[in-house]
Amino acid sequence: MRKGSGACTTPSHVVRGKSLYDSRCVACHSVDANRAGPLHRGVSGRQAGRVKGFDYSPAMKKSTVVWTRQTLNVWLAEPEKLVPGQAMGFSVSQAADRADLVAYLAGLK
Repeated sequence: MRKGSGACTTPSHVVRGKSLYDSRCVACHSVDANRAGPLHRGVSGRQAGRVKGFDYSPAMKKSTVVWTRQTLNVWLAEPEKLVPGQAMGFSVSQAADRADLVAYLAGLK
């Protein structure tokens, strides 16, 4: 089942999500280290703007967003809509791509 909410969790969706992550996200992010963007391991359930050692924008520091499958999907679709004033200048327009990316990110414990 493909839903824009990031509901896909089958192994094939996670594998495709990793491939998308490797091709689209690693220029700024890493699973285990802060880069231009914060690290992603443990993102699911974490409050936005709270990775130790990462210098967030003032908007992200003030955010009350908690990263869930739903909020990650909204974020990837249009970051500025979720957190006005944030600094990420990238979005994912295709719902299936977002769903697979979210499936991958949600599994990074």
